[in-house]
Amino acid sequence: PVKAAAKMDKLRVADAITEIFTLFRRCNKYIDETEPWNLAKDEAKKDRLATVLYNLFEGIRIGAVCLEAFLPSTSRKILDQIGTQQRDFLELDTFGRMEEDVKVVEKPEILFARIDMKEFMAKLEADKAAKEAEAAKAAAMEAGIDIEAKPEITYDDFAKLQFQVGEIIACEAVKKSKKLLCSQVKIGSQVRQIVSGIKAHYTPEEMVGKKVMVVTNLKPAKLAGVMSEGMLLCAEDAEGNLSLMVPEKEMPSGAEIC
Repeated sequence: PVKAAAKMDKLRVADAITEIFTLFRRCNKYIDETEPWNLAKDEAKKDRLATVLYNLFEGIRIGAVCLEAFLPSTSRKILDQIGTQQRDFLELDTFGRMEEDVKVVEKPEILFARIDMKEFMAKLEADKAAKEAEAAKAAAMEAGIDIEAKPEITYDDFAKLQFQVGEIIACEAVKKSKKLLCSQVKIGSQVRQIVSGIKAHYTPEEMVGKKVMVVTNLKPAKLAGVMSEGMLLCAEDAEGNLSLMVPEKEMPSGAEIC
């Protein structure tokens, strides 16, 4: 505690915590040196065992009290597990003030679990790979995607298409299809049934309530035996991921997209 206090006087917080954990490590070494499990086997060494355990409890208590300023919850857990109370920091200058007949809880909690280095490194590598993939994806998004150009059309060709805002009020997976969702889309006062190949990207629950952009004058057609009366507009990235096109601002269903 004296060394930790000296570090704190100089505002060297990390060094102060290091001194506290040095005390805990010394307690561990004391256990290795005294081997209390062997002392417990010899009735003649009962007094020595009691001394060893007292010294350990006192050392742990002092460390826990020092730790209270940094990790109050952990400090409290340590004291609770060895059956003692919090003490004033100024009382720690004298060793041997631990009350007698303290009792360790029956099922102590591991406060600082050992790190499985293999598991830790595997997770670290996985996190690194995920971040690199995300960075590559972000770079690709920033660079943009070039696609094969289609033949030019005139304004009159474009004007033949009708785009409107629709609100999905119900959606379900199309039976016997791995790709299709069937949505009921409110467009103005009408409700259209639209089948879309976006099951890999959206669940039916995610679809409900979305405002989407719809091609409304597309000739109806059957997909997997289900009638579709329009098309939902999506954007597609280089990996084939789809994202529904949605209005930037709140717009009523039926609003024309022009």
